[in-house]
Amino acid sequence: MINQEQTIINQTINWIKQVVIGCNFCPFAAKALSIKNNVRFNVVFANNNVSIDELILSELKYLSEHEDIETSFTLFPDSYESFEDFLDLVEESEIILEEEGYEGIIQIASFHPQYCFEGSNEEDPANYTNRSIYPMLHFLREDSIEKIRLHYDDLESIPERNIQYAQEKGLNYMSLLRAACIQQS
Repeated sequence: MINQEQTIINQTINWIKQVVIGCNFCPFAAKALSIKNNVRFNVVFANNNVSIDELILSELKYLSEHEDIETSFTLFPDSYESFEDFLDLVEESEIILEEEGYEGIIQIASFHPQYCFEGSNEEDPANYTNRSIYPMLHFLREDSIEKIRLHYDDLESIPERNIQYAQEKGLNYMSLLRAACIQQS
């Protein structure tokens, strides 16, 4: 029997494969995920007794000490259920990133089951470009993004293209696609 942590990781990998890669939301995710041990998954349960500041700093240090890890996901399966609380976490993470000198080295992307773009209706399918199974912070190396920029003509158009795709597919499709990732584990 697979333990709870591994189930959460498997569900997240399903989400990355089916939604992020399957919908081509991130045209670079497939390569990173296909390279063995290139992606780190860190599952953090609410009872871990580590402050969020320590946790974020620890992940930043881990990435700086392990250059073989391309990208990292920190998953919060049983905390930050409220999107507003999660946004506070994202803000705190950005402050730590800047204060500890990682700005320009690491970038943090955020994903949440109730993700809602500012000014967007909660029922807008476009929100599913960032609606994950669990609240998560995605740590990316800035130099990797710069390398991608050299080979991808219009990196800035990706978010707009993703929004258009999700809206064309519709709320029901996007919702069912994400839900299926949980059931596949």
